[in-house]
Amino acid sequence: MNPYLEISDEVASALREGKAVVALESTIISHGMPWPKNLDTALEVEDVVRAHGAVPATIAIMNGKMKAGLGKRELEALAKSGHEVAKASRRDFPRLLAERATGATTVAGTMIVASFAGIPVFATGGVGGVHRGAEASWDVSADLEELAKTSVLVVCAGAKSILDLPKTLEYLETRGVPVIGMGTKELPAFYTSHSGIPLEEQADSPAEIASRMRAKWACGLSGGIVVANPIPAEFAMDPTTINLAIDQAVREAEAAAVKGKELTPFLLKRIVEITGGDSLESNIALVKNNAALAAEIAVAYAL
Repeated sequence: MNPYLEISDEVASALREGKAVVALESTIISHGMPWPKNLDTALEVEDVVRAHGAVPATIAIMNGKMKAGLGKRELEALAKSGHEVAKASRRDFPRLLAERATGATTVAGTMIVASFAGIPVFATGGVGGVHRGAEASWDVSADLEELAKTSVLVVCAGAKSILDLPKTLEYLETRGVPVIGMGTKELPAFYTSHSGIPLEEQADSPAEIASRMRAKWACGLSGGIVVANPIPAEFAMDPTTINLAIDQAVREAEAAAVKGKELTPFLLKRIVEITGGDSLESNIALVKNNAALAAEIAVAYAL
């Protein structure tokens, strides 16, 4: 047993019995949404996972332990702390564990803990990627490297549309990460279903995705899989409106010299403000949609 890993009783029981479990990240709680919307959304997403036949396992580092499966009090503590909580990616784990600190796990961080716990399916909003202007800044999310080496399937609404989507897809292709469109051969653009960027792979059912998971890992190919699940049409934003908001937020970030791990939270917060809250509602809807699909895939994989 990993001395730094704690699995909740509910999650541990489900794993022992071979039941479906879905990992959920915690930076969306601390850094992705304002209080108390973040706590409400975290609890609702867990309910969605249960409603579709799986057990939710929200992941974080709590008091120096990697935890798979948080209780309501722990979720509330992360939600209230907000940006005061450290964002925990691979490089941050040794410090946080050694100092018995608390950290909200990013996509990369959540994948690591999910893998340690034996949870093969993870639902999030959008994965990180190659930032705009990365040819000068070298700003590339650690999520992409984690996807290249950690064997967890990630259901998302594509990469966050604040990123350079063509470069992000090219990076994933170079690192051998399958990107499967759920019912589509076009990469979703987070707030909208369409990016104009074609995908090589499409799947039309959770069972089809589960079969590809088995084939990839059973043949000895380690590494993650991305399932790009388009936001439901009724919650998608107008492409012109959201692209103008993103462009404005990016310009403001450049003017304020916001960089590194602070960039994505800054951009998402400004986009919510610029759109009058509409982008937040779209974000919540797509996360729930991804949680439902992830649960269905986890159930199919557990059969």
